[in-house]
Amino acid sequence: MELRISDIVESLNGRDAGMHFFVIRTEEGFAWLADGKRRRLEKPKLKKIKHLRLVARNDGRTAEKLRSGEKVTNSEIRRALAAHAAEQTGEEEVC
Repeated sequence: MELRISDIVESLNGRDAGMHFFVIRTEEGFAWLADGKRRRLEKPKLKKIKHLRLVARNDGRTAEKLRSGEKVTNSEIRRALAAHAAEQTGEEEVC
């Protein structure tokens, strides 16, 4: 599986199994993940790519900022993941 920066993935193994994360960085079979809450951008989770499932290729504003190297905040990551979850369940996003 080829992961890109800003992809949304689901953890398949470990304590965080079932949780969704943004891919912050990738390198030789590993990905650094952040969700803005439990795993913040300042201390992303390092996880083997084989323990992840691609959920979505994200092309929103937060994704663009991650790919271009602009500063992204933890709250932006949380909002983008919440918007994705709401989109998947068919609910309206409440801010």
